[in-house]
Amino acid sequence: MTSDVPLNPAEERFWRALMRVMVALPKALDDDLLKVTGLTMSEYQVLVHLSEAPEREMRMTDLAVATALSVSRISRVVNAMHTRGWVDKRRDTRDARGSVASLTAEGLRRLESAYPTNLASARKRVIEHLDKRSLASFAGQLETISAQLD
Repeated sequence: MTSDVPLNPAEERFWRALMRVMVALPKALDDDLLKVTGLTMSEYQVLVHLSEAPEREMRMTDLAVATALSVSRISRVVNAMHTRGWVDKRRDTRDARGSVASLTAEGLRRLESAYPTNLASARKRVIEHLDKRSLASFAGQLETISAQLD
């Protein structure tokens, strides 16, 4: 088993860089988005996932999983967004124990207006710093890591 073998210098360098990215990148993306659009990254992700869902609605538990937020956190985010008119929230007709969030027309407008800022931030913070020839391979490797975490 190789789990107790220390990382070699190249692995250690990669691991430390990845840890730094995992800490710093979410804050930088959130700051970029919030500064220009007034949306947090959590709110933006809720709008994205709802916009891509069938009938633009999702069960709250599924939305929590999709956004990697806890159930209590997604409830707070969605409730705040409901107050602003960006999402509607109702009891699930198939399972009264759960709730469903749905994207409103105003929420879709907010998403569409925030998209250019998020795109610019993604390019500036990440995409512009990657070797374009390795992008597909790198994406595949990240997808492999992500799949085993789900």
